[in-house]
Amino acid sequence: MKVIILAGGSGTRLWPLSRKNYPKQFLKIKGDRSLLQQTVDRFLLMVNPDDFVLMTNNDYKFHVQSDLNSLPLPLPLPVFNMILEPAGRNTAPAIALGIKYCLDKLGCDRNEVIFVSPSDHMISPEEKFIEYVRYAEDVAKRGQIVTFGIQPTKPETGYGYIKVKTERLELRSENSEVRTNNPEMRKGKHEYFQVDRFTEKPDADTAVGYLKEGGYYWNSGMFAFSIGTMLDEIKRHSPVIHEMLDMGYDELLSKFEQMPDISIDYAVAERSDRVVTIPMDLYWNDIGSWDSIYDLLDKDEMGNVSIGNVIALDTKGSLIIGNKRLVTTIGLEESLIVETDDSILIAKRGETQKVREIVDRLKATGRKEAEEHLTTYRPWGNYTVLEEGPRYKIKRIVVNPNAKLSSQMHYHRSEHWVVVSGTAKVTIGDKEIFIHENESAYVPKSAVHRLENPGKVLLEMIEVQNGEYVGEDDIVRMEDIYGR
Repeated sequence: MKVIILAGGSGTRLWPLSRKNYPKQFLKIKGDRSLLQQTVDRFLLMVNPDDFVLMTNNDYKFHVQSDLNSLPLPLPLPVFNMILEPAGRNTAPAIALGIKYCLDKLGCDRNEVIFVSPSDHMISPEEKFIEYVRYAEDVAKRGQIVTFGIQPTKPETGYGYIKVKTERLELRSENSEVRTNNPEMRKGKHEYFQVDRFTEKPDADTAVGYLKEGGYYWNSGMFAFSIGTMLDEIKRHSPVIHEMLDMGYDELLSKFEQMPDISIDYAVAERSDRVVTIPMDLYWNDIGSWDSIYDLLDKDEMGNVSIGNVIALDTKGSLIIGNKRLVTTIGLEESLIVETDDSILIAKRGETQKVREIVDRLKATGRKEAEEHLTTYRPWGNYTVLEEGPRYKIKRIVVNPNAKLSSQMHYHRSEHWVVVSGTAKVTIGDKEIFIHENESAYVPKSAVHRLENPGKVLLEMIEVQNGEYVGEDDIVRMEDIYGR
């Protein structure tokens, strides 16, 4: 079985923490690992690293690589397959491209089972989840497209729903009996349901009706299918995508932007009569809103979730996340406060699905806060804008051990570097120097230069830019080890 992980989403519903330049799959919501790392960890319980296909884009390539390299894996680090989508075209084209990669690059045949998973969900216990995945593999081998339903616990309006038919279907397979340690599942008491229909995110009254009627499950967004089954259903229901799959992988990748922008639900799942649902009895959270995060995290005796430097007085049932500043509250109930370096979100709990509307307004007015943090991550480390004004910008720069920035020059600004900690190797023109803590270097306008960290600890610096233009696009790269 191959596991395709979709890790290219830009994430707006967790603004201001998640933004386009650093979306939620890379955030550490609970624990010391990102949501992407937790997703990979989960599937490493049953497949090898070379059975993964991680789908992302050029903007997130180095975030994904950094997360993978930070996992406790044996040395030398194993190779994970990665596809860089040249354009965002939703889940149907992404899955089609992943299938083509498996066929052309990994040597898979039509019988290979593919499991498709988002990169940003929380699931526990993981061992029980893997049992469902193994069972789904058996069902997929019978020619079914398997979806996974979560029993609703409340009338949630942020999820799609799956309505199943009442007839219970069972698969008693020697294969699945052997591969599970769960006593109930060893008895072959697996069941799944034919899908009656998929429904969009409902309004509150409709969601209440779904729970009362029964037979509805939250759509988890995960799929299992054999390559042959999915290709047949794409041919039946999405001929434009199927026609492009006649190309070789490399040609398909080069013409990926011509793919229709459509989800796998619309393109195939809602039209096919081969779709079934396996109900999963476990904890699942798609971290799709701040309300989801409140549900996930531990609460104090007043029902509050407090992270950071927070003092809450007479406050109940609220989520308060502080960053660098002290956040204090008085007399709040069912509220949300999220503070970042450059933005503060204040909302009523239960209304956080509207965060996307805030982001849309920010984009419409050209506000950089819609997509950018003050801290920007690069393959070599990160930088944080501390202060900016006419003709100047001040940054804090952190360079990872043995990493180097590109060889570059600027037409409109000079730079002054001061080392806070670590050792910097600086090349300016044909001159190479080392600067240490409390030492500095000056880079004139139009001088070709490069900054490196030759040491074994982080290099931290303060950079002061001066000039008529200090935008990030005033960079002319001469050479770059990261291929930018």
